[in-house]
Amino acid sequence: MPLRTLTDPDHLPALDRRYVHARPALGLGAGDPPPRILLLYGSLRARSYSRLAVEEAARLLRLFGAETRIFDPSGLPLPDQVKGDDHPAVHELRALSLWSEGQVWCSPERHGQISGIMKAQIDHLPLEMGGMRPTQGRTLAVMQVSGGSQSFNAVNTLRLLGRWMRMFTIPNQSSVAMAYKEFDEDGRMKPSGYYDRIVDVMEELVRITILMRPHAAQLVDRYSERKQAGVAIDPAHDPSAIAIARQA
Repeated sequence: MPLRTLTDPDHLPALDRRYVHARPALGLGAGDPPPRILLLYGSLRARSYSRLAVEEAARLLRLFGAETRIFDPSGLPLPDQVKGDDHPAVHELRALSLWSEGQVWCSPERHGQISGIMKAQIDHLPLEMGGMRPTQGRTLAVMQVSGGSQSFNAVNTLRLLGRWMRMFTIPNQSSVAMAYKEFDEDGRMKPSGYYDRIVDVMEELVRITILMRPHAAQLVDRYSERKQAGVAIDPAHDPSAIAIARQA
């Protein structure tokens, strides 16, 4: 199964726990079951900084009460390389997206843009699949790592793609400059303002995912899709029609 195993899931050496809300979404909605978060990264290097950043994010999400899964793109074919996308890694990626309530996308910046590996994963996620929508209505946090000075080209593109995939991208984001300086020999992120921003982003992702959870179905209910499917509104059971009638 193309999932990354998270090493030392509870070891957070860069985190100062004196300032941590263990449950940042407390009071915003039901935290049980745990919010389901899928994490994608965009590099196949043995020492991939986008993967290392995603692993730090996953550890934080676990601390904040979420269930996480990290997709390993190493066996993923290019889009349209396999007829009908009939490939185990593609099936797994789509199943994971359907499983998720929220996602984290982290890409390296290459030639001023997201990597091909990152784009390939997103291109394998259709807007509609057998009557189900693997991205619509999910929350999304975007991050990038750079080899040089801080940039926001990759996260800006990820935001555009998130909007196209009908996802709710949270306001906060992370951009780690000169990433090779930010991780130790064991691949763990050093204490820094960049690490603190990832903590901020994961806190916000959990909060907004929990906040939206009871309203997810209503937020993605579209006129055009009801019309296409021939599903007419029944005024007797439509909450908006009932509320209007009560005010009349």
